[in-house]
Amino acid sequence: MTGPRFEQTDFDLQPASNAAIELIHRQPVRWTHDRMVACDGGGGPAGHPKIFINTDKPEIATCNYCGLPFANEHNREHLESLPETAYPLA
Repeated sequence: MTGPRFEQTDFDLQPASNAAIELIHRQPVRWTHDRMVACDGGGGPAGHPKIFINTDKPEIATCNYCGLPFANEHNREHLESLPETAYPLA
């Protein structure tokens, strides 16, 4: 294949393959007192369909579309006692 779309062959200049995953794992946990939260990715044209996420379990629940983390305030002590989590608990 030829053309400007395929001319860049220096892979050091390409975006990292896991760049989006690394960015979403820097998002802090959104603490809630509700058993069920809704996520729409920020709404508007940049959002996604609204889904509901269950936060009953003592774990960090993530949105299946955008990966934003949610957790129930009731489970905060347990999550903070864990040696490591995939998301900052701030």
